[in-house]
Amino acid sequence: MEILVIGAGEVGFNIAERLSQEDKDVVVIDSSEANLQRIKDSLDIKTVCGSGSNPKTLLEAGLKQADILIAVTDSDEVNMIACLIAGSQSKVPVKIARIRNPEYSENTTILDKDHLDINLAISPEREAAKVILKMQDVPHATSVSEFLDGKVKLFSLKMRPGCSVEGKALKDISFLHPGKNVLVPAIFRDGRIIIARGNDVIKGNDEIFVVTESENVNRVVSLFGFEAETIKRVMIAGGGNIGYYLASNLEKKGYSVKVIERNSERCEKLASDLTKALVLKGDTSDQSLLKEENIANVDCFIAVTNDDEANILSSLLARQMGAKKVITLVNKAGYIPLMSTVGIDVAVSPRLSTVSGILQYVRKGKVLSVTSIHEENAEAIEVMALETSDIVNVPLKDIKSPKGAIIGAIEREGHVIIPKGDDIVLPGDKVLIFTLRSSIPDVEKALTVKVEFF
Repeated sequence: MEILVIGAGEVGFNIAERLSQEDKDVVVIDSSEANLQRIKDSLDIKTVCGSGSNPKTLLEAGLKQADILIAVTDSDEVNMIACLIAGSQSKVPVKIARIRNPEYSENTTILDKDHLDINLAISPEREAAKVILKMQDVPHATSVSEFLDGKVKLFSLKMRPGCSVEGKALKDISFLHPGKNVLVPAIFRDGRIIIARGNDVIKGNDEIFVVTESENVNRVVSLFGFEAETIKRVMIAGGGNIGYYLASNLEKKGYSVKVIERNSERCEKLASDLTKALVLKGDTSDQSLLKEENIANVDCFIAVTNDDEANILSSLLARQMGAKKVITLVNKAGYIPLMSTVGIDVAVSPRLSTVSGILQYVRKGKVLSVTSIHEENAEAIEVMALETSDIVNVPLKDIKSPKGAIIGAIEREGHVIIPKGDDIVLPGDKVLIFTLRSSIPDVEKALTVKVEFF
């Protein structure tokens, strides 16, 4: 598979890095020699210096042979023009563009097949905001994803030493708590993710991944020793595009929202556009301001400014002053592994959210969605089961490979099944697969239609 990536900034670099690690043929285009030098120093892939909106540059980079074009520069217009050229001059099958301006991204007429024919319009900021919004539905979770048209949730919980399930084998949980339709597909322990099996025992400080029906989430959370809680009061640090998107959606859902923003003009804009949220001008590193605004009574503090360091520091301060949960936006990949060790509950990366959307078009098989899990160490892949794929018409307990993967949920005719060993996947089922990154090639092989089918 040959892929053109236009833009070698933080998003483009990480996309190129991820795809090259999977042995895809990647070419990166950027008008900045400095950005390209970083690519050359770190990755063994081809680079071309020039504008992604220049047809000559695109052709030089191999446009006519490309299977996918991914345009992720800081300019929406350059990204859209690159997709237009890719469609008109070479008929590239898949075109993906980073589009941050809502006037573009929400205008389906511009993006449809009769105009730009863009398969996926991505906004890293908007995707990160959507991840944060999902977190509000499961207060104790460290990550939350939805699958099967929202019918199923996959979320992670950090176990506490001495919790009610510590020392319990996974196979005994359903027996001890009948009626809880739940599966634990994986455990993060001692710095690595392991695919969980029935005999695995839960330990204190494990981070467990849980699959269950969305309507069952609260009961399952209580099963693992967490008290039922609801988030009502939210404070948002940063009133940029992400902060506004969060505040707008949260106030519509009935949350009490406060937004702290340093820029006076932006504060006026927010106060005009938001209907219920309280907008405050100030600095979230100001302890007196946080105290005055009752930070100790805040259920969730969310830092989403454009400055990673400011987000981290304000989150630590909010935690120290009593905020029950802190969520921090982090753009620099190197910071993410450090977050839990310094006391931050959740670190959200726009980069990871963006990569997840793109991987749907890279994976083999009839893939419906892909979500990167735990710093890209694993993936949750939602697929349509094909007639001759290796996972159909066989009891799950008898499927020999891939060993680094597990089926977490099945949807058949609108009904969700949280599977056990005797369950069988049928052709046409929607299936959620949790897989280690190292097992992805084997999963792809198991999902594809075999040659003998034709």
